[in-house]
Amino acid sequence: MLNDLTRLKDLWGGVSDIVDRWLEERRELLVKYCDLSEIHDFDSANRGHGDKLQSFCEVMVDYVSVGHFEVYEQLAKEAKAFSDSAGLKAGADLVDKIQPSTESVLDFNDKYLETDDLDSLAEDLSLIGEVLEQRFESEDKMIEVLHNAHLEQLQNSSSASA
Repeated sequence: MLNDLTRLKDLWGGVSDIVDRWLEERRELLVKYCDLSEIHDFDSANRGHGDKLQSFCEVMVDYVSVGHFEVYEQLAKEAKAFSDSAGLKAGADLVDKIQPSTESVLDFNDKYLETDDLDSLAEDLSLIGEVLEQRFESEDKMIEVLHNAHLEQLQNSSSASA
């Protein structure tokens, strides 16, 4: 029983670190988004505008990639370790809900990697901001369902074995 508890703590602690790093990347993404949002007249001749846009796109694509290929996978593994079939189902539903935002992020990135035309950037930024906000809400629910829900179980196990 103690070995199981240690194993679960190791798994949970690792997932917490992954989630913490990912949420820090989210903060960085939001800072870059706000930096771009403060520009009212985008000018493709202004090197700073292009650099800020490039940086934002890089961070956004990295954030989305880490979510799909690291965080979601680790959250699902944790739920499996706790035999949480309801959490796994809810997590899968949330991934399905998040998927369209991934496509929007990649479309935005592709569009602005291929063009210096920034005429529609303000409007596109507003739209991608809404997409990201919805995505963050779904991701927060996923963390709650697949990670935070098990924190209580882990603490109960820890109390019972003490």
